[in-house]
Amino acid sequence: MIALQKFFLALLLVVLASTGTLSIGAARADTIVVPPGNRSDTQPTIPNASAVRTRAFNTTYEEKYEKIIALLKREKKLITHIKQVAAVYGIDPIHIIGALVGEHTYNVTAVGSVQTYYVKALSYSGLDFAFRYKGVRVQDFVKRPEFAACEQAKGNAALWSCRDTVWTQHFKGKTVDGIAYEPMTFQQAFFQPFFAGQTFGLGQISPLTALEVTDLVNKVSGYDKLTPDNPQAIYRDVMDPDRSIVYIAAIVRDAIDAYKQQGFDISGNPGITATLYNVGQPRQRAAELREASGKARKLPVENYYGWLVNDKLDDLRVLLDGGS
Repeated sequence: MIALQKFFLALLLVVLASTGTLSIGAARADTIVVPPGNRSDTQPTIPNASAVRTRAFNTTYEEKYEKIIALLKREKKLITHIKQVAAVYGIDPIHIIGALVGEHTYNVTAVGSVQTYYVKALSYSGLDFAFRYKGVRVQDFVKRPEFAACEQAKGNAALWSCRDTVWTQHFKGKTVDGIAYEPMTFQQAFFQPFFAGQTFGLGQISPLTALEVTDLVNKVSGYDKLTPDNPQAIYRDVMDPDRSIVYIAAIVRDAIDAYKQQGFDISGNPGITATLYNVGQPRQRAAELREASGKARKLPVENYYGWLVNDKLDDLRVLLDGGS
């Protein structure tokens, strides 16, 4: 009986997605549609950090791009899964493809097969670790009075976004109560317990980003909600390829809804969603764009990462012909 209920729930979600009625955020009356394509003719500057990583592994952006394209062409089951998950979350699957291609072109190099990611996920399952900074667990740190206003936030995305902002305003690079806090991001301070790399798995998702969309994933896909109290579960979800695709879809859905709430429909521009997948903080960025736009309504602009996705869009759509 339970299995049958889950089947009908999944079917309902697919129908809602296909009709465009699955939307977590409400649109404004003055919403404008962001047109497809890049706003600039030439690619914006690629950060030096990306160039350093690429040189360190004696490769090029072109070679890395070809590797992730080759992997996606080989992995027919993965493409099928991408299309299925995209339908449930009410997004074009090209958004998921764009995120994967951007990450593996400018951040990490694609491995030989998806199976490798399953093996890596298992390697983290038995480790004992916590999200700490200077010996303080993040779940204890956010109980400080500076974070009190964040408790009024509705949903995990708004909650953790608020905490991220409070860290930047009150702690980053400052000395508070005799403790010197380094000039690093909230994510860097608390959510890299092993090494400097902050993202993991096929989708290169950070633990903080996973926490931001966990309630959406719970609502739509039925996964257990993630918390900092169980970091092993967070790593399982972001490193398992099947689950990783679900989180990518949720991250894209969340970004689309965050911009829709500020009057921008970005659902038809994969370069914009890829940019947001790369830089994060969609609520803050959408609000800043809305404020800066005023009545003129400036459009969001792709960064180097999103620009590539839009530039290669025809080639990327061909990948979706695979699978079933």
